[in-house]
Amino acid sequence: MRRADPKGMRVLLVEDDDSIATPLVRGLEREGFAVTHCGRGEGALCAFGETPVDVVLLDLGLPDVDGFDLCRDLRARSDVPILVVTARGDEIDRVLGLELGADDYIVKPFGLRELVARIRAVARRTVARPEPVGRGRTALATRLVVDRRTRKVTLDGEEIALTPKEFDLLALLATDPGAVFSRQRIIDEVWDPHWFGPTKTLDVHIGSLRRKLGDPSWIETVRGVGYRLREDAVHT
Repeated sequence: MRRADPKGMRVLLVEDDDSIATPLVRGLEREGFAVTHCGRGEGALCAFGETPVDVVLLDLGLPDVDGFDLCRDLRARSDVPILVVTARGDEIDRVLGLELGADDYIVKPFGLRELVARIRAVARRTVARPEPVGRGRTALATRLVVDRRTRKVTLDGEEIALTPKEFDLLALLATDPGAVFSRQRIIDEVWDPHWFGPTKTLDVHIGSLRRKLGDPSWIETVRGVGYRLREDAVHT
């Protein structure tokens, strides 16, 4: 079970540069985190499968695998929070990392206090999920079912593989079909009120959701405001 209290959280640090990893491990341990350090992607996958993990700190510049590929592999295995920690600060890298399932993105150099604050923010977001509506199930167009209790989405009886952020985004829109959710409200509730990443990631996630749902018209763009789930798509 994932820990709700950040103190004592189990951190998997994937960082090949010992000059960064060593002081970072010491600093995190002083803050009360239990840290497992891996310098290679293959070792990280093994450790991830063998050791309980509450959060992953992932460097993209690894010697044996592409960091983006590793992020995607980790996300496919679990919804554990992933914080990308990298020197790559370009917006396209940020968006790609977030699209592949990362929950946050921090660019080197950074301070330990900022990193700890981001870990705690991710912990709060992933533990304190929105309360279910009714029995926690919302059916759209009688074909699509959003089950917030189990965090599963099925389409025509077949489960759709969504990233944690895609699920949270769809679940939020499904709380009030027909209502317009502003971009800022979505960012605040699905990401964080103090989100400093690129807002373009919202559009990326909307586009990905539309593709996976197979009917782009279910999620409507309200120009200059935000998005809404079509009211007539909801089965009552």
